[in-house]
Amino acid sequence: MNRIDVTEKIISTKVAQGIRWESVAQRLGLSKEWVTAGCLGQMTFNAEQAAIVSEIFGLTDEERKWLQVVPYKGSLPTAVPTDPLIYRWYEIVNVYGTTIKELIHEEFGDGIMSAIDFSMDITREPDPKGDRVNVVLSGKFLPYKQY
Repeated sequence: MNRIDVTEKIISTKVAQGIRWESVAQRLGLSKEWVTAGCLGQMTFNAEQAAIVSEIFGLTDEERKWLQVVPYKGSLPTAVPTDPLIYRWYEIVNVYGTTIKELIHEEFGDGIMSAIDFSMDITREPDPKGDRVNVVLSGKFLPYKQY
């Protein structure tokens, strides 16, 4: 048994029972984005959170413990993802990454956007031409320091 096995069980149970990530997040009192990342093996749940996730997905005590292990982050199996939706994100960074970098440096100076002190919000935006995906990424700016 490992964390990948637990993730696969969570996904199988989600599909079989028609569970929505948003309902899991509501039970935990956290964002659907963070909870989904946790259920997919990219975040660490504390004991209380792991107990709730275990109850929702019918996990064993051993599987619940895996939810509390710090994961190996970075879930893409290949350098260039082949899933069309994930590939489009890769394409966005390939095309606009240097623009994003330039504009962040111009506004904030030399540094990075944190992926640790970070939040994300994904919502549907109705549009007469076809609904739009609205993604907001918000990360703390971390300046490089001189030493």
